[in-house]
Amino acid sequence: MAQPQQRPAEGVVRFYNFLPEGNSFLDDALLGLARPQKTLPPKYFYDARGCELFEQICELPEYYPTRTELAIMREYAGAMAKFLGPDCQLIELGSGSSRKTRLLIEQLQPPLYVPIDIAGEALRAAAAGLAQLFPWLNIIGVCADYTKPLTLPEFVGVPIRRKAVYFPGSTIGNFTPHEAIEFLQLARRMVGPGGALLVGVDLKKDKKVLDAAYDDAAGVTAAFNLNLLARINRELGGDFQLRRFRHMAFYDEDKGWIEMHLESLAAQFAHVGGARFCFSAGETIHTEISCKYRVEEFQALAHRAGFAPGQTWIDAANLFSVHGMIAV
Repeated sequence: MAQPQQRPAEGVVRFYNFLPEGNSFLDDALLGLARPQKTLPPKYFYDARGCELFEQICELPEYYPTRTELAIMREYAGAMAKFLGPDCQLIELGSGSSRKTRLLIEQLQPPLYVPIDIAGEALRAAAAGLAQLFPWLNIIGVCADYTKPLTLPEFVGVPIRRKAVYFPGSTIGNFTPHEAIEFLQLARRMVGPGGALLVGVDLKKDKKVLDAAYDDAAGVTAAFNLNLLARINRELGGDFQLRRFRHMAFYDEDKGWIEMHLESLAAQFAHVGGARFCFSAGETIHTEISCKYRVEEFQALAHRAGFAPGQTWIDAANLFSVHGMIAV
C-alpha cells in the first residue's frame, strides 16, 4: 500500500528591527544639505509613496532595467539555482517587492530566506506574499541599513551548505566604484569564504537610452525624485515648495554614471529640523548616481572586493547582466 506523501513543514517567519534609535533621516538630511554640493542619500527614496512610484517607474516603456532583468531571471533562474547549489541560505539586500526573488526561490528552494530592507512596511508586505506562495519557506525579515556592517540573527535547525547574497535591480550602481568595493567587501564578510554573490549590473549603452530611462516622458521619475522633498516635509517638518524645484537627470559618459539632481528654480530657502538652508537659482541637491559597467569592468571591481567571477547571464540586446560570483 502506497504511503501518503508527506507535506513539507510550515516555514517560520520572523522579523527583526536593527535600525538605530533616533532619527537617522534627519541627521543625514541636515548633514547632506549643509555640504557645498547639497546631497540627500538615495536610500530615503523608499517610503511608502516612494515604493509606489518606483513600482510605476518599473512599468515605464523607457525604463528597461526591471523588465530586462526579469526576462533574464525567467530564462536563467534554473541555471542560477544550480550555480548557487542546494541548501543555500539566500540573503537579499534591498529586497523591495521581491518580484525577481520569487523566480529564484521557486528554482533554488532555499531552506532559509533573509530579506533585508530599510523600508519596514514594504519588507513585511513582501515577506507575507512570499510566505503565502511558499508556505514551507523559513523567512527572517531584517529591517536595517544593509550598507552598514550587520550581524544576522541565527536560525538553527536547517541545513545550510552555503550563504549567498542576492542583490538585484542594478542597485550596485548607486555606489561610486570605490563605495561599491567597500559594499561588496561587506557582502563577502556576510557570506564567508566559498559563499556566493548574485548581483544585477546595468551595462553601458547609448546615452539617449540612458537619459530617457531616468527622465521619462510621463514624469514619474520626476515625481519619485521630488518625493524626497515631500518626505522631508511630511516627516521632518520641512517647508520645501516642490513646485520651485525640478527633476534633472543625465548620463555622464566620462564618469560612466547617471546623475540625478533636484534643481532650484529660484533663489529661495527652506527649513528642516529648525535649520535654514539657502538655495541660489540653478543650485542642485544631488540625490543619486547610477553607475553603468562593461562586464569585464565589474568583474575587475568585484575581484578587488574578494569575489571571483563564476557565471554571467546577459540578455540578447546586451542591456543588462546578472553576475554569479564566489567569495575567495
